[in-house]
Amino acid sequence: MIIFCVGVAYGIVADKRGLFPYRFVRRLYYATAGRAPDYGGATPGKWRPRRVSQRRPELTDAQRAEMERLAGLGYLTGIVPAGEDEGVTLYDPLLAYDGFNLLTSGHAPEAQLLDMRGEVLHSWRRDFWSVWPDWGEARGVTGAEHWACAHLFTNGDLLAIFEGFGIVKLDRDSNLLWSYDGGSHHDLFVAGDGLIYTLDQEPRMVPRINEERPVLEDFITVLSPDGELLRRFSVYEAFERSRYAPVLSAMPEAGDILHTNTIEVLDGRLESFSPAFRAGNVLISILKLDALAVVDTETETVVWALSGRWRRQHDPSVLENGRMLLFNNWAGDESSEVLEFDPFTQEVVWSFRGDEVNDFYSRANGATQRLPNGNTVIVESANGRVFEVTPDKTFVWEYINPHRAGAENELIATVRAMVRLSPDFPLDWTGARPSGVAGRSSARG
Repeated sequence: MIIFCVGVAYGIVADKRGLFPYRFVRRLYYATAGRAPDYGGATPGKWRPRRVSQRRPELTDAQRAEMERLAGLGYLTGIVPAGEDEGVTLYDPLLAYDGFNLLTSGHAPEAQLLDMRGEVLHSWRRDFWSVWPDWGEARGVTGAEHWACAHLFTNGDLLAIFEGFGIVKLDRDSNLLWSYDGGSHHDLFVAGDGLIYTLDQEPRMVPRINEERPVLEDFITVLSPDGELLRRFSVYEAFERSRYAPVLSAMPEAGDILHTNTIEVLDGRLESFSPAFRAGNVLISILKLDALAVVDTETETVVWALSGRWRRQHDPSVLENGRMLLFNNWAGDESSEVLEFDPFTQEVVWSFRGDEVNDFYSRANGATQRLPNGNTVIVESANGRVFEVTPDKTFVWEYINPHRAGAENELIATVRAMVRLSPDFPLDWTGARPSGVAGRSSARG
C-alpha cells in the first residue's frame, strides 16, 4: 500500500513537472493513438513545458557542432534512380486545365516556366555564392544547391528560397534585386498587399525545451515587398502561450522539433464558421506534430489546431468551397494520398491514393493544388513526378522531371515544387509565344 501511494504521488509530480517518464509516456500515447486529441477544451495557460533558467548557457564543443549541423540541414537533390521516361508523358488537352507550370527541382538553383507540353518558356537562375559570397564554407552547402520554391510576379520578377538560408528576389533576367538571409525554408506566400510571409529557422539553445541539446526553432516572418524584415515570432512560443500548448508534448526532445513546412495567409472565407479563420491569420503545417494550425499574427498565438488521418503532411490549403486540401505523405506502407476534408467535422469528402497501376509516394516534400476546373495537381516530389487528375480520378496530364542529380546523374532530381498558373497569366515579358494547349495527346496504361 505504501509503495502504491508513493507511486501515485510521484506520478502527479512527474506530470506537473515533466519528470521521467512523463515525456516517454506522452510520446508513446500519441504514437499508438495515431493522432493528437481534441485540445479545444483545454484551459488557456494551464499547461506549460518544464521551465528552467533562461540564462543563455556557454556552449560546449558538442553543442556548437550540433548547432552547425542543424543550421546546415537541407534536402537531398535526388534520392530515386532515374528511369527512361522524361518530360510530358501524358496530356489530354480536352480534360486537363490549360496553363503554365512553374517548376523548381533539385537539379540547380533555378526555376523554369513550362508550357503544357513541357517546353521551357523562360528560366531564372542564381548561384548561392553570387548572392552571399561571405556566408562561410564552414556551414556546408546543403540547401544552397537548389531552390525550395518560387513565386512569379506578373512582370517576370521572381522570389525563390534557398532552403534554410534565405530568399532572393530576381528580375526576369535573373539580376538580383534584393536578398534576405534569415534562414527561410520550405515555403512563402505573397499577400494581396504585397507583404511576403515565410518560415524561418534558427538553431538555438532553449533550456526550457532541452537543457543540453540545441533545437532548430521555426519562426513566422513577414517581409516588406522590398525584403525588409517587418515581423518575426516563434512558432513554438505561439503554441506555448495558447490553449493548444499540450500538443507540444508530441514533439521531439531536441533537433528539428517542429519542421513547419507550409504557410498560407487566410482570406477570411471561413471566419463565419470560426473567428480563428479571420482574414490575415496564417495556416501552417507542422510535420513533426502531424498537425495543422492557424496562428493569429496580431497576438502571435495559435488559435486553432487539428490532427487527423494524415502523417508527415505537406501543403494544406483552404479551397474555394471552404474545405481543405493537403498532401498526406504517410498514408500507408510506401503510399501517399491527397485529402479534401471539412476542417471542422474532419469528414473526408474526396481523396486520391492512386491504384495498382498509378500509385504514388513521396517520403519527403509533396504538394497538391486544386485547379479552377476541379482537377487536382499532385506533386510526387521524391520520384520527380507531377500529374493531374479529374474529380473522377482520371489521369489527364503527367510530367517526369528530365533533370538529374547524384554524382553521376544517376538520380532523378526531386521536384521541390510545381505550380500551375492560369492560361491568362501575362507572359509578354518573355518574348516567347507560348501555346499551352498545343501538344500531343497520349494514353497511358
